[in-house]
Amino acid sequence: MTIGQLAEITNVPASAIRFWERHGLLPPPERQSGQRRYPPQAAERIVLLRKFQQAGLSLAEVREFQQDQPRRQAMIRAKVAEIEQRMVDLDHAHQLLTHALQCSKTDIVSCPTFREQMATWSRSS
Repeated sequence: MTIGQLAEITNVPASAIRFWERHGLLPPPERQSGQRRYPPQAAERIVLLRKFQQAGLSLAEVREFQQDQPRRQAMIRAKVAEIEQRMVDLDHAHQLLTHALQCSKTDIVSCPTFREQMATWSRSS
């Protein structure tokens, strides 16, 4: 398939596809009459790259993911720990915002329930 077709089915701009190629994140495609031709697996690789981006991996980390096993394992462990901390932070934010919707206090910081929750979060950090 052409780069335009690949861009259309993955909903990723052709410029991003070319960028990932230049940086070694996508294997270089075959060329026919000077035009890039991608195999169906390229779409799967792009879906994976998008998931990596959504998970917060940098280009360097994505490259690391494609490297040898020991380095990849270390990077994955670090990224899992980072994501788990982000999940805790998001859960705290969700609790705060949910409480704020229901709280009758003008200043949320003066709410005893909120203050108790903040103290709990501080102890668990």
